[in-house]
Amino acid sequence: MTKYIGILTSGGDSPGLNAAIRGVGKAALNHYGMQIIGFRDGFRGLMENRVMRLDGGELSDILTRGGTILGTSRDKPHRMPVGGKLLDMTDVIVGNYQDNHLDALVCLGGGGTMKNALRLKEKGLNVITLPKTIDNDVALTDITFGFDTALGIATGRDRPPPQHRAQPSSHHRGWKSWATGPAGWPWAQASPAAPTSF
Repeated sequence: MTKYIGILTSGGDSPGLNAAIRGVGKAALNHYGMQIIGFRDGFRGLMENRVMRLDGGELSDILTRGGTILGTSRDKPHRMPVGGKLLDMTDVIVGNYQDNHLDALVCLGGGGTMKNALRLKEKGLNVITLPKTIDNDVALTDITFGFDTALGIATGRDRPPPQHRAQPSSHHRGWKSWATGPAGWPWAQASPAAPTSF
């Protein structure tokens, strides 16, 4: 019997999202014969049942693309804006999990995503989390993906790869949000408090 796993990205953007999606997807498809269902724009996409089948073709050539092929949002299942009101959509999410015959849901995100995933686990869903944040501030985690790349770019150790130019597309915001990033660069170079070795 085929098993199904869902995957979503939630919260802010971070380097490595597409690589993590690809890693989970390729392992599930090639090693375990599972089917992968991506949910667009985080928990909102799961609530609205906006799915993207992730087969081998969808997972190819995404390593050099910035952002996340699934999109992301900061919506919380228990406080989701719907029709101008904040509603608890947890039961709808549980229903969509069941309607898609999911055996597990993989959530890629930071601290807020971890809390929301815990709420879904408490409702009986099988949830796996992958900690993602450029701040490396997820409790009980040694290192989050996205942190090393962000650290290398901020300290000048690494040059930003070309795919970082496309990251604003994860939140469908365009280039305005990307333009604010370099504003912090002089601080990282000039501040005596900025760490210079690790």
